[in-house]
Amino acid sequence: MTGKVCGMCKGPLPARAGSRGRVALYCSAACRQRAYRSRHDPAPDVDALIAQVGRAANRLAPRPLEVFLTDLTSLTSDVGRLRRIARLALRAENESVTPVPVTETVDEVAFAGKIEQHRRELRVHCYRMAGSYDDAEDLVQETFLRAWRGREGFEGRSSFRAWLYRIATNTCLDFLRRTKRIPRPYDSLPGVEQQGEPPQFLPWLQPFPDSQLPSAEAEPGEIAETRETIELVFLAAIQHLPPKQRAVVILNDVLGWKAAETAELLDTTVASVTSALQRARPTLRERLPERRTDWARNVQPTEEEQTILRRYMAAATGSGDSRVMAQLLRKDVLVTMPPNPLWFSGRDVFLDFVAQSLDPASPTYFGEWKHLPATANRLPAAAGYVRRPGTRIYRAQVLDVLRIEEGKVAEITAFEPHLFPAFGLPLTIS
Repeated sequence: MTGKVCGMCKGPLPARAGSRGRVALYCSAACRQRAYRSRHDPAPDVDALIAQVGRAANRLAPRPLEVFLTDLTSLTSDVGRLRRIARLALRAENESVTPVPVTETVDEVAFAGKIEQHRRELRVHCYRMAGSYDDAEDLVQETFLRAWRGREGFEGRSSFRAWLYRIATNTCLDFLRRTKRIPRPYDSLPGVEQQGEPPQFLPWLQPFPDSQLPSAEAEPGEIAETRETIELVFLAAIQHLPPKQRAVVILNDVLGWKAAETAELLDTTVASVTSALQRARPTLRERLPERRTDWARNVQPTEEEQTILRRYMAAATGSGDSRVMAQLLRKDVLVTMPPNPLWFSGRDVFLDFVAQSLDPASPTYFGEWKHLPATANRLPAAAGYVRRPGTRIYRAQVLDVLRIEEGKVAEITAFEPHLFPAFGLPLTIS
């Protein structure tokens, strides 16, 4: 042993016979990490968070419905954060084979609270990589588990946020290598005269709730998700890139990292990052719409888009005027329904299909509809509920996400309803 002691636990430092470089200040990676956290990472105020949950619970009221859903979503998020902090701390306690000092428990809670602060932006990062909300949730959980298991390996050479992004990106790359998802054109529908070539079929594509996106207020100095990089058409386009190119584009062009930072995160060279960008950008330009001038300026749907959404919901009830629906849609409107292989290209083709399911005299009549407004991927969306003939309850059926250009609906992406709870939407309406 040397005559020096650890700067954290005051234990003796191990001898370093014949070694070169800086003299060690701490006896282990654990002490080095605890010293770093003691300087930079205050423990989360769990008592304050509990009090915040209590205030939110006392504020709940069933009316108005919009406020109730907003307050309920906030309450659920805070309770979930408390649950995750407690679960991580309990897991560490159960995994320990030796008595743990009180200071260790505080450090573990602090670590759990710190990684929880990055959940929203990491979920969006994983969503961009995978194109699926469900997969993004699983990938974030796997990222946090890997971070927890490797917490002693974080030495503070990069920021804590960059360290988490490295773990999240590698987790996503591992997932994409296993799944090997490849977009392919939709199959032709027999007996349906579609306009143009079939679009690309991405059965794994899912919407993302705006309420779970990071905001400038919640993430000062970080990213506030703009429409350009979270809209479904961008998500669909980026799915055509190989996984490594996809990661480079997201880190460099979306998150604004420098090429050197991206190269360090991916364990590659700056030249390799530059080359990947040069190959990826033309592919994206081919897949994205030509008109993109106003996307970056708007974070939320505009008032015009909200008006069009309200008219769309009124016309889609079944008792609405079909002429109004025709006025809202572009002549070349594209309608897709992932994960279903059903698609329509052209206003007349789509309206003919809809008219049969809305007509009570038709043998294919589906039922009576109601809609609630929503937002997904920074776009207006209509949550559709249907009351089947002979029933009294309106049940969740579809989430229509609208892309609007020049006052007309240019694209409708219709999703299955299992993600309604993530949007704060009920599954039934009485």
